[in-house]
Amino acid sequence: MKKLRVIELFAGVGGFRLGLENTGNYEIVWSNQWEPSTKTQHASMVYEARFGPENHSNSDISEVPTSEIPDADVLVGGFPCQDYSVATTLQNSKGLIGKKGVLWWSIHRILSEKANPPKYLFLENVDRLLKSPSSQRGRDFAIMLKSLVDLGYAVEWRVINAADYGMPQRRRRVFFLGYHKTTPLYQSLNKSNKKEWVRHSGVLSKAFPVNTLLEQYNEFRIDGDLVEISEQFNLGEELSPFANSGVFINGEVHTAKTIANYSGSRTVLVDVLQNGEVTPEFFIPIEDYPKWEYLKGAKKEVRTAKNGFKYNYSEGGMIFPDALDNASRTIITGEGGKSPSRFKHVVQTTKGLRRLTPVELERLNMFPDNHTQLEGISDAKRAFFMGNALVVGVVAQIAKVLYSKINC
Repeated sequence: MKKLRVIELFAGVGGFRLGLENTGNYEIVWSNQWEPSTKTQHASMVYEARFGPENHSNSDISEVPTSEIPDADVLVGGFPCQDYSVATTLQNSKGLIGKKGVLWWSIHRILSEKANPPKYLFLENVDRLLKSPSSQRGRDFAIMLKSLVDLGYAVEWRVINAADYGMPQRRRRVFFLGYHKTTPLYQSLNKSNKKEWVRHSGVLSKAFPVNTLLEQYNEFRIDGDLVEISEQFNLGEELSPFANSGVFINGEVHTAKTIANYSGSRTVLVDVLQNGEVTPEFFIPIEDYPKWEYLKGAKKEVRTAKNGFKYNYSEGGMIFPDALDNASRTIITGEGGKSPSRFKHVVQTTKGLRRLTPVELERLNMFPDNHTQLEGISDAKRAFFMGNALVVGVVAQIAKVLYSKINC
């Protein structure tokens, strides 16, 4: 069977590509990576060093003409979490315009302008997307779902914690798949019992099985245009109507809370450590231990704001050093650097406490060792990449099942 052609947007250092190519069933025909806040395009440099410059774009995607993007079977990307509200244009009350710089609308533009739009979408975001913004819980996700159904797609989604399925990091992300109405997969979903699709017959539940009982099952419609949804969706409600799993087709949402069902092997933090290969700069000086202990510890104290206002501050303690017999905590973008921090990982070794190395952070996201190593790229920048990346194993597993469903 032939490989599926893929457009990769917001490519970062290539986590999506690694996961897709690991299956042997996908071919990246065009990729884009652009970091608006930095002059030197470090992530794009790493991407080109690993995969080659051919058919790779390092331009602002909102300014790349759709005509320059080749046709493909699948569009993938982990796009930034932003404010997705919409408004009518002054010239045309029916016309819609997303906020400038919001990259979801670049995906929308490409899908709407292509004569042959991708048949399948495979997208990723932080799990809070399902309940943002705080003033209108779930509005942003509702805007996305409705904009996709208006473009002819059905959608299934799932919040997946990689560690629930034996992977080395507790990283929760929402993955959603789109199926164009011209595809057999769309027709299968359309004819299916939606509860069964979420529970065991859909792509995501086949890739990552869940318990057969569905909790908080809910059905509702998303009607109206995008402006109405932007202004009115779930107004005044405290909770999002979207649970961690669901499907959206023909304007109807079917959503439920699912719980992971996995009994296989597990990779834990100790399994990724570079024993005996770690250079001295990663070890914490003994005189800094108290600073780390303070930041990691529980606090109940009075603090003073810049304007002189005094307030009570409290936070719970964290496990310190990090447990070696469990999957790691989520890597964040500020993981690198020597300065003491509440959120950086610290492990106990025979030589004392130390931070994690770039290779160990890559392993926690299931990247190849030294994937991000490149002249001119600092260890802190490598850590930043991994804080932004996804777990390659999750992508590979979903991609494998998606391909089998497309070709069954």
